[in-house]
Amino acid sequence: MTRLFGTDGVRGLANRDLTAELAVDLSVAAAHVLGETGAFAGHRPVAVVGRDPRASGEFLEAAVVAGLASAGVNVRRVGILPTPGVAHLTAVRGADLGVMLSASHNAMPDNGIKFFARGGHKLGDVIEDAVESRLGEPWDRPTGADVGRVTDDSQASDDYVTHLLATLGGQRLDGVRIVVDCANGAASFVAATAFAGAGADVITIHDGPDGLNINEACGSTHLASLQNAVVEHDADLGVALDGDADRCLAVDAAGQLVDGDQILAILTLAMRASGHLAHDSVVSTVMSNLGFRQAMQREGVAVIATAVGDRYVLEAMRSFGYTLGGEQSGHLIMSEFATTGDGLLTALHLAAQVAASGQTLADLGDVMQRFPQVLVNVADVDRLRVDAPAIAAAVAEEQRALGDQGRVLLRPSGTEPLVRVMVEADSAERASEVADRLAAVVRATIG
Repeated sequence: MTRLFGTDGVRGLANRDLTAELAVDLSVAAAHVLGETGAFAGHRPVAVVGRDPRASGEFLEAAVVAGLASAGVNVRRVGILPTPGVAHLTAVRGADLGVMLSASHNAMPDNGIKFFARGGHKLGDVIEDAVESRLGEPWDRPTGADVGRVTDDSQASDDYVTHLLATLGGQRLDGVRIVVDCANGAASFVAATAFAGAGADVITIHDGPDGLNINEACGSTHLASLQNAVVEHDADLGVALDGDADRCLAVDAAGQLVDGDQILAILTLAMRASGHLAHDSVVSTVMSNLGFRQAMQREGVAVIATAVGDRYVLEAMRSFGYTLGGEQSGHLIMSEFATTGDGLLTALHLAAQVAASGQTLADLGDVMQRFPQVLVNVADVDRLRVDAPAIAAAVAEEQRALGDQGRVLLRPSGTEPLVRVMVEADSAERASEVADRLAAVVRATIG
């Protein structure tokens, strides 16, 4: 049976996969499971609930609030706010759990439910499995004064922006012109305030959510309009957020992409220089670009590689006390200030480096050479046999031929009958040729 929780909560087509009934059940089950762990001992539990602007978030929020309150949990609604804002407020409000309704960068018809434990941390696999196992079970419902109460937190957005600005440690953005693509998403009502508060000359685009236009030809998955706007407004840089603003990509003054690996490299060196890079190490996934790894090696920074997914980056950071980690997608975690990826936090600190260094973003991004990367999904194969001798031999031969000018990575999909063939090389043409040859070997061997 397929696990209900994915790597980032429960997600699916709203009102078909993710229904109001399921939202109620998940909320009740989460309250019961967390309560039985002792998290609510001695007090009436409190939950922080936020959402992105999707139309389906309106009824799903109502369902989550109803489920929690019916289980005796007091609810503080924070309205439309980025996922990291909900995580932050869960921590600083002393709440026992947080709930964010968002499908991140997915198209508008999808939605999702993500839970945070006390302190604003994502639930672990064991807790998620326990929640899933308790769906629909009979339970004794509180009555009278024991039901939860629901209030609106009118200070939520202001407090989140205040927190973001405090992380800059007094560094101003005066003289920096920045274009921010809000993806018609959760950052639409806080992004301009945050950047203006730091002194930047800020221009926001796609900041008019109507419930239906989130991520539509905008945001971190569609950079063309941001690239055009940066050039049009003669800006120093542009940043693109996704629907729930937990990730950030950038473009330089010429409109050229500065991806998550480059942003991670820039912030890694800045944090090391300021003494904030714990253990002179940074955490990234196996999909990080070879150019990033080579740049960090040159700079004497250790790279800790994890499986793909921000939860694995977070696990490594929490386990060993690292202070910076991230993914190529622009999902960066600065653990000194946040418990999850925060696109606005990343963007503010990236702009701060432009302001403090006096360099352009293009110059800062030149710390690493980005190798062309090609990804081929080989479908309808036995993904569990990806380590077959014939495939291993082919990979070894291609890697020998590439030497230090390229990298090969084969990994099975976690949910589908796919093997993902990723190749980096000194040219896109060479990377494609190698990827195609390896894909053919995979099909012939385990197809």
